[in-house]
Amino acid sequence: MAESQVNHTGWKFVDTAGSSSRPVDRPLEILVIGGGFAGLNAVSELAGVEARIWLVDKRNHHVFQPLLYQVATAALSPADIGYPIRSVFRRRQDVHVIMDELIRIDLARKVAVFPGGEADFDYLVLACGATHGYFGREDWARFAPGLKTIEDALEIRSRILLAFEEAEMEADPDNRIADLTFVIVGGGPTGVEMAGALRQIATQALPNDFRNIDTKSSRVILIQSADRLLPTMPEDLSARALEDLLQMGVEVRLKSRVTEIGEGFVMIGDEKVNAGCIFWAAGVKGNPVAATLGVPLDKSGRVLVGPDLSLPGYPFAFAIGDIAAVTDPVSGNPVPGVAQGAIQMGRFVGKLIRDDIQGRFARDPRPVFHYRDKGQMATIGRSRAVAQIGRWHFAGFFAWLTWGLVHVLFLVGFRNRFAVLAQWIWDYVTFSKGARLITGNVRPHVRSHHGAYLIPVSTPVPEAPQDVSSPPG
Repeated sequence: MAESQVNHTGWKFVDTAGSSSRPVDRPLEILVIGGGFAGLNAVSELAGVEARIWLVDKRNHHVFQPLLYQVATAALSPADIGYPIRSVFRRRQDVHVIMDELIRIDLARKVAVFPGGEADFDYLVLACGATHGYFGREDWARFAPGLKTIEDALEIRSRILLAFEEAEMEADPDNRIADLTFVIVGGGPTGVEMAGALRQIATQALPNDFRNIDTKSSRVILIQSADRLLPTMPEDLSARALEDLLQMGVEVRLKSRVTEIGEGFVMIGDEKVNAGCIFWAAGVKGNPVAATLGVPLDKSGRVLVGPDLSLPGYPFAFAIGDIAAVTDPVSGNPVPGVAQGAIQMGRFVGKLIRDDIQGRFARDPRPVFHYRDKGQMATIGRSRAVAQIGRWHFAGFFAWLTWGLVHVLFLVGFRNRFAVLAQWIWDYVTFSKGARLITGNVRPHVRSHHGAYLIPVSTPVPEAPQDVSSPPG
């Protein structure tokens, strides 16, 4: 990225002639794509390296994904789990944070393509995560959103709260039942946590807020194709999670498959369930950028990396986090797509690049990545959680406290830690959900208003103005 070859249409320094020659005295360029756990930890590990580091993300903030479901269920606000990436590295003059979206990678030319031009690099770290996987039924996405970003969480939050608003005004009993039916597809940690949180909203946070509906009658249905919930956790903890959800009133359908999803309904086998809200937590697939690399991918579209997390045939390029398909050489098990896995991969690759720049692999082979399993946790509801740490399996109140402590400690920024802890304490004492805001230009869609509120008229009623919140002039 020579300074004399600046492309003024974007942030990039471009080799406009397509030449492979570079000025002798230019700094090494390390391009890191993605500001999640993997990307942040890779950049942190590169502190002090004689190189210029470019950290690129299509958003300006890091998101603590394990708590996204709490934004979606109105327990936390987006700012509680997000942190500006620039603030993380404000004291690192070698790190250039860029808000841009990667289009594709040309590994042969060592070039990354962005909307405004091309950026060359000496080392590439792909940490751009994964997206929702619908197993070939991408048309389901508009009816059953997944949960990967703050935007997803806000969309889901609006759908949940709108469902209660619509039921409050609905006259038809069948429509009201449908409005108050919530279906979650997928029985992994996200699905289990969403199901428990939704049931808590209906039974603890909202009952006194509505006049025409009993929010406690809401149905929360959790669909899992496997024969147990939380299949990556020990069987005793899966059984405890199932027991807790059933006690809370969640309907759990094990060994069940979704065959169709449409506007306001889901087919579970041959059974049709009318539902006001359907959410997807059943699968993920690799970032679409992976398909541009020309390297082997797994069936989920993730990069099949080498033992050192490099791309096969390209020792200068690495894939880490959810975009990478990694098998631990010791256990033989796939590295799970959790925060700990991403953090460990980021630190490993950052140190490997540092050592490579310092010439430590001139004669010695590169190290092999080993995943250290520090345990798994899932929260189910108030004072309910399951946890596995080493040989220890525990559940209930202590597991719930442990889960909360671990998640607070991993948040980026002291303000975020304090805010989340304070909000959790307040919610525990008051049984409230403080972030129940419906945002965006949306309004309830009611099929038949009850007569105590509106009387149907024969002439069409004009549409309301799009924005009535601003004063005239």
